Amino acid sequence: MSGRYDVVIVGGGVMGCSVAYYLASDPGFGGSVAVVERDPTYRTASSALSASSIRQQFSTPANIALSQYGLSFLRNATEHLGVDGDPVDLGLREPGYLYLATAAGAEILARNHAIQKSCGVDVALLTPDELTARFPWLSTEGLVSGSLGLSGEGWFDGYSLMQGFRRKAKSLGVTFITADVTGVETENGRVTAVTLDNGDRLACGVAVNAAGAKARRVAEMAGVELPVSARKRCVFVFDCREPLPGCPLVIDPSGVWWRPEGAQFICGAPPPADRDPDTDDLTVEHDLFDEMMWPALAARVPAFEAIKVTNAWAGFYEYNDVDQNAVIGPHPDLANFIFCNGFSGHGLQQAPGVGRGLAELIVHGGFRSLDLTPFGYQRLVENRPLLETNVI
Repeated sequence: MSGRYDVVIVGGGVMGCSVAYYLASDPGFGGSVAVVERDPTYRTASSALSASSIRQQFSTPANIALSQYGLSFLRNATEHLGVDGDPVDLGLREPGYLYLATAAGAEILARNHAIQKSCGVDVALLTPDELTARFPWLSTEGLVSGSLGLSGEGWFDGYSLMQGFRRKAKSLGVTFITADVTGVETENGRVTAVTLDNGDRLACGVAVNAAGAKARRVAEMAGVELPVSARKRCVFVFDCREPLPGCPLVIDPSGVWWRPEGAQFICGAPPPADRDPDTDDLTVEHDLFDEMMWPALAARVPAFEAIKVTNAWAGFYEYNDVDQNAVIGPHPDLANFIFCNGFSGHGLQQAPGVGRGLAELIVHGGFRSLDLTPFGYQRLVENRPLLETNVI
């Protein structure tokens, strides 16, 4: 299927499909879009294996704004993604996020709280007594405070969001190609084409790198550096005999998080630094649960002392090694090579806002709705990290 497209998007996960949807639905865009995805089953795609949560409790206003737009999009998914009158149900639930802090983290939590309130986030900073009153099943031993999202935070079906973007984009005329990108051709400071493993060559006016865990490899094909690695994150499903009324998504000071999933719970945690390499391996590491997660779970929720793991999976975590924030927008020396990478665990919730922003950039020459310039590649060149302290 060699040919020419105005925009070629490398990667057909939630980000690639979101950019494609927003391009095709922009009245100012009359061009052609191709999305190249190597595995349309999405068996190892982050979009399919994510815990698919949404929060506004970030420490940077730009991330907060992205999630606020994402929340509005999820709440009105049928309006945006419905095809032929079919409703779109993303299973959105909003029980909130609860960040817990010991004395060591209380100052950061309070500082983040002030930023969040200034951005209109519906969040409350609670004392240990207030935490006990709301969540009597929670042990507050060692805690100084907790930050609870009162609305606009929770979880949803991320795979359905990705498929919704894909289906809608197809209905708007976007071409989806099953192939792996093997090369990115450049000339005079611009991308001219991408080559595929089936021998095809796609000439293009703009190339978007939305390759998820493979983003660094795609950038290298274009002759540019991208500090994004593929980290593995294991998620465990477990049963608990006792109910936990009103349980939100809880982030313990240990780094372990958990939330309800139907009648069960899921949990996870970043592994120790010496067990967190750039990898293409998705083997579940069950000892992480036994040695690190379960002790923290049982210490924070006494009912979790008697639980049983019923399932587990591992997915890729597209990690920005510099500052754990996304890289969005053009390369300074390759103006039509657009980054959409490095979301470090919060890509699904930000996909609507990022897709809209990049479509505006491509079609209109700049961001119009949300200012995504803080996420630009230039900050990496100038060593100006956009630090996010609420990394999960």
